[in-house]
Amino acid sequence: MQPTYADVKAAGGRISGHVRPVVLTPADTVGGAQVRLALEHLQYAGSFKARGAANFMLAHWEAGTLPRAGVTIASGGNAGVACAWAARIVDSAATVFLPDSAPAVKLERLRGLGAQVLRGGATYTEAAAECERYAATTGALRSHAYDDPYIVAGAGTLLEEIVAQLPELDTVVVAVGGGGLFAGVATAAAHHGIRVVAVEPENCRALNAGLEAGHPVDVPVTSVAADSLGASRTSEMAIAAARKAVVRSVLVTDEQIIAARQSLWDERRLAVEHAAGTALAALQSGAYLPDPGERIAVVICGANTDPSDLVAK
Repeated sequence: MQPTYADVKAAGGRISGHVRPVVLTPADTVGGAQVRLALEHLQYAGSFKARGAANFMLAHWEAGTLPRAGVTIASGGNAGVACAWAARIVDSAATVFLPDSAPAVKLERLRGLGAQVLRGGATYTEAAAECERYAATTGALRSHAYDDPYIVAGAGTLLEEIVAQLPELDTVVVAVGGGGLFAGVATAAAHHGIRVVAVEPENCRALNAGLEAGHPVDVPVTSVAADSLGASRTSEMAIAAARKAVVRSVLVTDEQIIAARQSLWDERRLAVEHAAGTALAALQSGAYLPDPGERIAVVICGANTDPSDLVAK
């Protein structure tokens, strides 16, 4: 089922009071454009993923489709953390399958939230296969990191909150992994007539490649931001949402991502993930060149990171 704008609005009502409203703050002007940062890394569970996870969990709880075995998900980290956090809202259990590459900081966060954490192989794809087998065996409800209509609609509530604070918004800039945030934001953006700039690492370009092909395709995954943006294939929902919105897909290098993340620390003392630096890197590197006076919101999407590699200045 392809989520609609009505689904985004319904999600907003469902999760209201369960998630933190996004904070907007002015950023440096870029090319004459007016830029604001949407500080979604301050969200519960440390990322925007809390929105979709809360919508998924509450919708199934309301419908009576949440089994005794709880919920299970495969994740590079952030979706699993959000799922474990959201499960606590309805007093349910969460089992999270992580690939071996998942950072230790996310593993510890999951354990702190009371999730059962299981290793699922070397890659996200292998972890997802293990999760499917677990769901089939136990009867647990299978969630997804990005390819689920409730997850997508929940993510779209972020743009609704941004527009409520900044109704004159022209463009929203988002980092893209599997495409859940992008699909939700693009669904809402199409309603409001807002451009979406979708930013990916040049070696994690699942959406970019899918848009070129006209359908999801497999891509290799190698990036400093792969723990959050390392999906090897985008979703059909993301491709469909892109067809209805004004979308610009751009790629940035790992070096540009690292520089943007460092600048958020140097200039604002924001310790965020490389994925959160990816959207900003599009502006700082010139991968996206705004028009003078363009009103832009850049989503700073997550902060489940080990800040020890940030250089103090």
